[in-house]
Amino acid sequence: MPDETPSTTSTRPRDAALGTGLGRVLLLVYGTFALSASARALVQISTHFGEAPLAYLLSALAGVVYIAATVGLAVGGVRGRLIALVSCSIELVGVLVVGTLSVADKVAFPDDTVWSRYGSGYGYVPLILPFIGLWWIWRHRPQG
Repeated sequence: MPDETPSTTSTRPRDAALGTGLGRVLLLVYGTFALSASARALVQISTHFGEAPLAYLLSALAGVVYIAATVGLAVGGVRGRLIALVSCSIELVGVLVVGTLSVADKVAFPDDTVWSRYGSGYGYVPLILPFIGLWWIWRHRPQG
């Protein structure tokens, strides 16, 4: 029976984003957005929820989506890839729908969310990030 060291039994899957420099940058950006969107939503909801409840709840949703994407990309493997794929897809749909609605109906969005105006308040990174995340998942899929 071969001697199994902890390093061989607890290795991270090869498709985890932590394995390469670009993957680490992607995780850093997702982690930063997870923290900023969650913190923003927490402050907005706890201080003046009645002013724009839809916008603040959408900020909270964005925070949860960013957290899930960060975890999925970091974990890798079948489960991590699925979590990241679903999260990045929700993120893409969210930024496109909320971005369009916030431009078309400014009355419905009296205050900004992370995804308002396609993420213009964050340098449009929320619009670009899901494309990069989905590309990463596709590019690092298992072969075979």
